[in-house]
Amino acid sequence: MTLTPARKMPLSFTLPVVGASGGFFGLFVGTANGSGLMGVVIGFLMLAAIAYVVVNVAGKTKEKPARWALVALFIGLGVLLGGAPGVVMGLLFGWFAGWFAYFIGFGRYRQDLAPYLTSGQVLWEYAFRILCGAIFVFLITPIIVVMPLSFNAQDFFTFTPEMLRFDPEGYSLKHYRDFLTSSEWQGALRNSLMIAPAATILSVGFGTLAAIGLSQPHVPFRRAIMAILISPMIVPLIISAAGMYFFYSRIGLQGTYFGVVLAHAALGIPFVIITVTATLVGFDRSLVRAAANMGADPVTTFFRVQMPLILPGVISGALFAFITSFDEVVVVLFVGSAKQQTLPWQMFTGLREQISPTILAVATILVAVSIALLATVEMLRRRSERLRGMSPG
Repeated sequence: MTLTPARKMPLSFTLPVVGASGGFFGLFVGTANGSGLMGVVIGFLMLAAIAYVVVNVAGKTKEKPARWALVALFIGLGVLLGGAPGVVMGLLFGWFAGWFAYFIGFGRYRQDLAPYLTSGQVLWEYAFRILCGAIFVFLITPIIVVMPLSFNAQDFFTFTPEMLRFDPEGYSLKHYRDFLTSSEWQGALRNSLMIAPAATILSVGFGTLAAIGLSQPHVPFRRAIMAILISPMIVPLIISAAGMYFFYSRIGLQGTYFGVVLAHAALGIPFVIITVTATLVGFDRSLVRAAANMGADPVTTFFRVQMPLILPGVISGALFAFITSFDEVVVVLFVGSAKQQTLPWQMFTGLREQISPTILAVATILVAVSIALLATVEMLRRRSERLRGMSPG
């Protein structure tokens, strides 16, 4: 596909667009300083003036010096307005101002797009990207806020003046030490590490067999069975938890370790079924028939031929099932007892009964573990696509 070459855009287009971005950021800065309207006006005029200087004075030949000058300018403004934290914000705003002015002023926003796109289509393309980015920021901001708070030297759930000044005395690892030395927290961690792996093993075993069985074209009522098996993902968790409580209490599993493991396995099975079924879509069934023709029995065919090819999907499902069990709190509150108090349960109790900042340290650890596991899932997904020839190696 031929891409659109970059060209200098008219000032009647560049100045309003770049100025509007400045007005957007100025709204937040102005609101923080008591006047949102003033922040919008100053931000608009400042970015529009920067765009004019960048496009008409500096041009492409002096791009690097101009962008470094903008970074230095905004760092200076950040120091005047916010002290040490303003340095970070000034660095980010300065880099953005320089990049965005050149991005719009010299038409670089069209370089990666097809030349036949209309202005409205280009606008929708970037509006869609901005919307996705805004949703991402909305979802990720609470997590980002929790992480630095876990290093608070004080027993507060807010940023202290020392933290805002980046004073080393405002930061400490004491909440992590509390987590590692507290018998309650370590007992909850031990319970989670006992329940989650067992639930994952059951989820993988049952979910993989179910996915393989439902992938056979001759199985009757496949869609109905699939809908029933993945229903724990659809039904509200509180309803599933209440149903499990009444059912387990009648058969004697309520409040037992095995009951919690079964409940978490039921929540993890849908994830295994979905990931393994997706892997089986590209599976060549002639390999199974060839193995049978060579005299291999079904068990040998499964472990020697089928399992190596669907293994990335199985492992991905196992990781999702593990995360589901490790982070789950509602079902274990209904089905478990004090002896099965897991890490999320302990966090819930800490928020309800005693506000302990140790929760922030535990939350940060759980976020780090979840990110590592999801990164592993993504690597396995890409490996699976390469094995099936769906992406270049």
